[in-house]
Amino acid sequence: MRSFIPLFLGASTLVLAGPAFAQERDWTGPYVGISAGLDLQGSDRDAPIAFDTNRDGSFGDTVRTRPGLDAFGPGFCGGRAVSATSTGCKQDSDRLGYAGHVGYDVQLGNIVIGAVGEFGKSNISDAASAYSVTPARYAFTRQMDWNAAGRLRAGYATGNTLPYITGGAALVRVNRGFETSNAANSFTLDDAKRNAWGYTAGGGVEQRVADNFSIGVLYTYTNVKDESPTVAVGPGSAPLTTNPFLLVNPAGTDMRRTDNRFDWHSARVTASLRF
Repeated sequence: MRSFIPLFLGASTLVLAGPAFAQERDWTGPYVGISAGLDLQGSDRDAPIAFDTNRDGSFGDTVRTRPGLDAFGPGFCGGRAVSATSTGCKQDSDRLGYAGHVGYDVQLGNIVIGAVGEFGKSNISDAASAYSVTPARYAFTRQMDWNAAGRLRAGYATGNTLPYITGGAALVRVNRGFETSNAANSFTLDDAKRNAWGYTAGGGVEQRVADNFSIGVLYTYTNVKDESPTVAVGPGSAPLTTNPFLLVNPAGTDMRRTDNRFDWHSARVTASLRF
């Protein structure tokens, strides 16, 4: 995936260079187009998983073993757990993404203002894991199903080149999951899919290469709030008198991840047909 970065930089150079001899064109009017590139995760964050051992609705309890030790003493990590016995995590991966867009610009002197809507797809994912002394691993996962955004943009046209800034609202359909190596207890996820709202902002450069065609490069940062689903840990086949999840409440313990932020960076190449 990292091999896309030289391609993105090369496209940026091409856009910035532009055909100096081209006839200057007005940016006013509608356009449709596509974009494709790389969605990049930031540094994985340690994201502790919170517990409600008595199921009173208040998370922050400590799951303890029969002798009173912290059952999750091995710790937590950002990413998908590697194994039941290791305390490391596989980092979240960067993924290819693509989208279609439609927009409208108005040019006032050298100032260009407009609005654009886009709808796309990416396989970017985000996970947080915990390890218990059993030993066992537990991982909350979230993955993008589709994403949409409505952005305003403003730029300063210099001939056929338009550098601009942009920002607006973002909507993401998130698929949520849960994984564990614990085969004794039962685990029930209460909400597998939901829509998450947030914002997106960034900037780019667009270059007119013909009367009705432009290419460009675009960077955006997107941040949406995805409230963690709750996993109800039940007795399953676990012994009531020794299983840490059942010592406070025989019916079980609730657990969820504490990090509700789903965010990523996007570097895209764009192409638009203008009318």
